[in-house]
Amino acid sequence: MQTLITRWAANTLAVLCLVMLILIFTQRPVPDLSFLSSPNLQSFKTLFISIILEALPFVLLGVLVSALLQQFVSEQRIRRMIPKNPVLGIVFACVMGIIFPLCECGMIPVIRRLLRKGMPVYVAAVFILVGPIINPVVFASTYMAFRSRPEIAYSRMGLAFVAALAIGLILHRFVRSNPVRGGSEPAAELHIHMHEHTHHHHEHHTHHEAHHHDHDHHGHNHGGKAPAGKQFLSVLGHASDEFFEMGKYLIFGAFLTAAIQTVMDRSSLVSIGQGEYSSHLFMAGLAFVLSLCSTSDAFVASSFATTFSTGSLLTFLVFGPMLDIKSTLMLLSAFKARFVVILSLLVIVVVLSSSILYERFFLT
Repeated sequence: MQTLITRWAANTLAVLCLVMLILIFTQRPVPDLSFLSSPNLQSFKTLFISIILEALPFVLLGVLVSALLQQFVSEQRIRRMIPKNPVLGIVFACVMGIIFPLCECGMIPVIRRLLRKGMPVYVAAVFILVGPIINPVVFASTYMAFRSRPEIAYSRMGLAFVAALAIGLILHRFVRSNPVRGGSEPAAELHIHMHEHTHHHHEHHTHHEAHHHDHDHHGHNHGGKAPAGKQFLSVLGHASDEFFEMGKYLIFGAFLTAAIQTVMDRSSLVSIGQGEYSSHLFMAGLAFVLSLCSTSDAFVASSFATTFSTGSLLTFLVFGPMLDIKSTLMLLSAFKARFVVILSLLVIVVVLSSSILYERFFLT
């Protein structure tokens, strides 16, 4: 990452120096830069910078907590905590993010290992969907972003819980085959308590596979086996990787949000934002494209608070962490394409319908 930044910085500096030299030798007048002080550009810069500055502390906190959990909490401990009862298992997966607030990028490798060690598919899918939403860091960031409207933070948690519970029950009822890539046994046979030799077999392959993933290798030094200094460096390494991964999406999201607010005519933005269905569809599409980290998306949503309905803001806050470009690609790395399509369709239908119903019955 540092090499890439250095290369881009060097190339940009070289181009600027070349432009300056051309201007000096040709003695052309300096280009008119008065547009830089235009009101639209000023509002764009203000919105862009404010979103980033408000979100950065929560992104840092999120990646640090995620890195600490990945380093010191073993998958075996998580697996032992899951109830055997399917409904209780789904409910536990819905609130697992409170205990293990992993961010999206660190979650997929952990879930992939847990699936191979016997975690039921419906529990894993629910944790992937709702873990990035129902956790203390995300609640704090949402509460801070909507300080004058704290009910949005509570509504986000409640709506995410209900949607994930419904999706988990549907998956438990209808998904029978094992959707994990490279797996062939039926999902019903993936019990929490498996034979010891199966554990050893999967652990061998899991540790072998871990060397091929950026985040996986940080999770194997549990229980204080490695020296404290090495563990500390591992936590910092994982946190920095996650921070740069999330940071680029935050910058892109803040840029696009500020551009939409500045370029689009306010009256047309309000007409979309107050539409009964158009507002939800627009915000779901925006959430999918932006691929923001759930610790920073509330600050983007709050910038639309005056133009978009509360229900559509909740759609953005619940739909985005469950389904976006980044999470879809990560899901495809762990699950078969057919299962990812089914899961995506369930998220679209359940989240949109639940947020529209919530807005109609509770926010009017």
